[in-house]
Parts: sequence; structure tokens; C-alpha cells
Amino acid sequence: MNEKNLQWDDLRIVLAVAQEGTLSGAARRLVVSHATVFRRLADIERRMGTQLFERARSGYIPTPAGDDIAAAAQRVEAEVLAVERRVAGQDLRPSGTVRITTTDTLLLGLLSPIFAEFRRSYPEIELEVAVSNQLFSLTKREADIAIRPSLAPPESLVGRRVGTIAQAVYTTNIQDSNAEDWVGPDERMAYRALESWMVEQGHDEHCHYRVDTLLGMLAAVRDGIGRAVLPCYLCDDDKRLTRVGEPIPVLATDLWLLTHPDLRRVARIRALMEFVTQSVSARSTRLLGNNSSP
Repeated sequence: MNEKNLQWDDLRIVLAVAQEGTLSGAARRLVVSHATVFRRLADIERRMGTQLFERARSGYIPTPAGDDIAAAAQRVEAEVLAVERRVAGQDLRPSGTVRITTTDTLLLGLLSPIFAEFRRSYPEIELEVAVSNQLFSLTKREADIAIRPSLAPPESLVGRRVGTIAQAVYTTNIQDSNAEDWVGPDERMAYRALESWMVEQGHDEHCHYRVDTLLGMLAAVRDGIGRAVLPCYLCDDDKRLTRVGEPIPVLATDLWLLTHPDLRRVARIRALMEFVTQSVSARSTRLLGNNSSP
């Protein structure tokens, strides 16, 4: 074999460096060491007899040759992933592994017991749960199923709206009706709807504590730092908290169960999606916050 021939692993290295712009970023993406990426890239350039990246202070910048190979690698990657999804779609038995991505609050407040019930019902299906507030790429098979709140899910995915998540104001001291201290989302949380609502209601000027996760906001309310808007499914059963009023209509959001079109007929994917749909439907009151409020 001609040593100049590029293998798929070579293309993956070049593509990762081109997209990440640094060796460390490429290493994290490929789950290898920084030294491995450095060594492999040097070997590829030696075999090709050309420089693929300019080394600058800002990172690695593709040369025309590097751009060309990265573009080809991206096309190959898309084809490889498409084949993997089509082959996975031929699986008719409810067995194997399903990787799910969801948020920390949904896992804690709603999904963990559902997953436990699913495992008892389908012992041949293993679950891997990636807890992240970032939407993993289902196209690249970083996950098979996403369970997330969204008002506009990506058009490239298929699935169903399985419920509506209600949100309300919670505090630890309902007797103190004049309390003005609020807990709000940090800007890194990018929770624009809640930020706008707090400004419109005049609560933002009384917000002196901000957190970049809902669980962090929940902890702050529990510890008496202030009141906050939180999901009803997470708080209504917490005896340390008291809901103030009814759920806020403008902050309600849809809960979506999503997968890639190529995977929707895979037996294990279909089994989990149907199970989660039915289980969430049975807990619709919990999602909507229909408990009596003071």
C-alpha cells in the first residue's frame, strides 16, 4: 500500500484539528492525548509531503491542502455515520445499548424512576445517560435519543411532544409576603424567557444572586437566599418549598422526545420512546403543576 494513502483515522485527525483549531481541542473530541494528535498530524504531513496547517498563536489554521482534506473528511464522516444509522435501523430485537441525553433537572425530577422501570421491563437493553444542558448531536450519534424542553426542536430530528412543563415561583417562607429577594439565571444559562419575565415583573432589580443551572437556583431557594421561578415537577413535592401562586403561562415549555430519522424504527429505540411517552403521560399532573397552591 502506498504510504501516502489516507486512512479514515487520518481524515478524522485532520478534520478534528480543522474544526477545533487546537491540538488539545482535537484531542478532547477524539478522546486521545494531545501528544497522540501531535504525532499523528506530523506523520500525515510527512506522508503527504505538504503542510496541512499553519501554526499561529491563535491556533492551527488550515492551509489550502488542509482545507481540501478536511472537506473530504467531512463528506466521508457523513457517509460513515449514515451507514451506521442504516445498519442500526435493521436491528429488530429490543436489545443492545441506548444512549440518552437529557438535562440534570429532568433526570433528577422526572426521568430517573422512569429509566429504572424501563430497565426492569427490558433487562436486555442497557441505558447510557449523558447529563448535559447542551444538545448533543444525534446526527453524529453522540446520543440516540434526546429528552429536552424546547419550543422549537431541530427540524432534522423526529419525535414527539410528550408533555408541557409548567413553572412557578417558589420560596421557603410563604409567610413573608413582602420578601423581595430573588434568585435568577446567570447570563451563561441563556434563559432569555425567564430573564425577560423577571424584568417585566420588576423582579430583576431585586435579584442579587444568580446561578447558571436550575439545580443551583433550587439550592439557593432551599437555603433561603430568595425566591425563584422553577419547574413544578422539580419542586411541588419538596416539603422545604412552598409555591407562590399558579404556574406562569408564558414560561411553560414543551417537553420533546427526539431521535434521528434513521433510528426511529430500531427496536430498542422504539421501545424506549414508547415507554417514556406512556410514563410521562401518566405523570402529566406532575409536569403541569396541578397541585393545589396557597
